[in-house]
Amino acid sequence: MNFVLPRRFTLPTTLTPYDGLGYPKKYIKKFTSIMIVNGASDKVLCRCFPSYLDDPALDWFCSLPAGSISRFRDISKPFEEHFAGSAIYVHDSDYLNTIKQGQHESLRDYMTRFTKIAMSIPDLHPKVELHAIKSGLRLGKFQKTIAVAKPKTMAEFREKAKGQIDIEELQKAQKIEKPHYRENNRTRDNKKNPKPASQYESYTQFNTKCDDIIEEIMNSKLIKPPRKADSYPDSKGTDRSK
Repeated sequence: MNFVLPRRFTLPTTLTPYDGLGYPKKYIKKFTSIMIVNGASDKVLCRCFPSYLDDPALDWFCSLPAGSISRFRDISKPFEEHFAGSAIYVHDSDYLNTIKQGQHESLRDYMTRFTKIAMSIPDLHPKVELHAIKSGLRLGKFQKTIAVAKPKTMAEFREKAKGQIDIEELQKAQKIEKPHYRENNRTRDNKKNPKPASQYESYTQFNTKCDDIIEEIMNSKLIKPPRKADSYPDSKGTDRSK
């Protein structure tokens, strides 16, 4: 604690704080390699390590007995032993095979969700990642395109996906610009479907957007989506745009 940090020394900003989840031994290796490149000594490692801890990990450090640390090994070894069980919460490559594109999930959202999990898997082989993301595609035109093109790398897959994403976003923009129904239909719908009376005086506020909640429900297949409008028996006044 009496050691004064070098005047020109600055903390690296490329390392995300450890919050108690993930491989502790791997985190120690990453921390020491980054710090040593910046010219850090063992004393600097001891002084700076708490700055890269968060939540339960920081609570653990604060609970260490005063005066119990004289070298970095006095922190790193107990740290690895204490959080060894946290590694079980990290997904492995087999988990990628369970990630499937939802029936109404856009390709962009699917790839974003897949990539976030893939990035958290240590030592993931590129071929395993490519096979999993292709297997998770829902049946459709793009899935057939990939089956024919047979991309050999993730870079090639993303290049093919970019064109499909542009098409989907263009179609979505066109649907937004197109009016869903006329003013007289809106008035008639309001008469047919009056707003139900409130059952309670107050309601719990969501802490997440309704769109995100609905999307999560659809991805988990908790409910069955409604049939398309053209699959119902034709009736007068049917709004085909819904």
